Amino acid sequence: MTLRVRFAPSPTGFLHVGGARTALFNWLLARKEEGVLVLRIEDTDQERSSEEHTQAILHGMEWLGVTWDEGPFFQSDGLDRHREAALSLLESGQAYRDFSTPEQAARDREEEIETGKRTRRARERADAMSADDMQARMEAGETFAVRFRVPDGETVWNDKVHGESRFRNAEIDDLVILRSNGTPTYNLAVVSDDAEMGINLVLRGDDHLSNTPKQILLHEALGNPVPSFAHVPLILGPDGKRLSKRHGATAVGDYEKEGILPGAMFNFLALLGWSPGDDREVFGREELVEVFSLERVLKKSSVFDFKKLEWLNGQHLAAMPLKELVEQVKWRLTGKGLLPEPPASGGREAIDIYFLVELLKVRARTVEDLLDQAEPYFSTDIDYEPKAVRKQWAKDAEAVADRLERLHAELGDVDWDQERLEEVSRGLAEELEIGAGKLFQPLRLALTGSSASPGIFDVLVLLGRERSLDRIQRAVNILRSGELPTE
Repeated sequence: MTLRVRFAPSPTGFLHVGGARTALFNWLLARKEEGVLVLRIEDTDQERSSEEHTQAILHGMEWLGVTWDEGPFFQSDGLDRHREAALSLLESGQAYRDFSTPEQAARDREEEIETGKRTRRARERADAMSADDMQARMEAGETFAVRFRVPDGETVWNDKVHGESRFRNAEIDDLVILRSNGTPTYNLAVVSDDAEMGINLVLRGDDHLSNTPKQILLHEALGNPVPSFAHVPLILGPDGKRLSKRHGATAVGDYEKEGILPGAMFNFLALLGWSPGDDREVFGREELVEVFSLERVLKKSSVFDFKKLEWLNGQHLAAMPLKELVEQVKWRLTGKGLLPEPPASGGREAIDIYFLVELLKVRARTVEDLLDQAEPYFSTDIDYEPKAVRKQWAKDAEAVADRLERLHAELGDVDWDQERLEEVSRGLAEELEIGAGKLFQPLRLALTGSSASPGIFDVLVLLGRERSLDRIQRAVNILRSGELPTE
């Protein structure tokens, strides 16, 4: 039998980490078993569902590389089929009409809270009603819900993650399957859709565990093949509580904007609640398909560790083909108006962005890190880090200005290659009888605005002669002015 799994998000919000992890596990299993992943948008909550959220979910999945084989289908398209399922249960006596008033329903709830038991008073009222009385109330236009008649006994299934799982049916309320306005409820719609789509394994989060016995009972009552179930533990925040907005970004789109690579996010999510059984942590998609199995899904919850995500992102970033990484940086620079270079650059040498990215990526954990480091090389004006100014310039501003002015003169007409630039710069430091760092560190700040950068001679070559000399002169002018940006 071909494995058929599904991912069924609700478009009442964006694609969050937990949902993305569920989608990813389903995708991995479908690819491993050469099965089918169905995408179903559960949009029956019309008040809260939106096209914006639907598109965000689709984009998030595409960004992650979690592709679907069938769909997207929309649950709202199956409303007639859902109603037919409810009416068939009514006709077979496995469901009943509930004419309870809001006051009666409130009293029923209070009684159940007080006794700690399912009283099923709605069933008692329905069973005590004569057929003539029921017909009369229907003809009078009284509204009613349709409730499933939960059978006696217990519901047992072999969960693919947790093993044998049991629920006493006495603890399950006679669930409403059709509301008084004629709309189906979640559990009925899901059962109808899963049967229609031939889903034979439902892989989802532990938060759906309590729905499983209800859905098994509905499948059995409707005469459907009952799918297998696998429930994966929830994702927790650093405080041990369920991951939520209070822990920071939870939507996948937020991490995309922060410069997390899709391959790194994919890798990270795969390790949330699953283990390869060894010490490996860095995986590509195909490697994960090869080693993934439900047997190694953990039974306990995992903690979302952003520092680990950043570390993994750094690993993927370092291994990413240079051309792809450059494209990631280029479109971000373009969005900031820094590419192509502004006309004010006056025909200066173009910066070799491939060389730049190759140099910067070793210090970056995210693409945004890389962008922050790259920006000063393309900006016409750079900002100086106040802390670096205090350390490298402010303590001896006049002496630093003199040294940079001398360097400006020395570099004015030399061949602009690393070997010659280093020879001249080190020669000047010896002539001034200072350590090379006392010249190179103030120079680094003048060129990049920062105390950290690639090798100083790489920086000079990247910026080119004219841009480098302009920046050195600007630094000299600021140092001479006495108005140093130290705050």
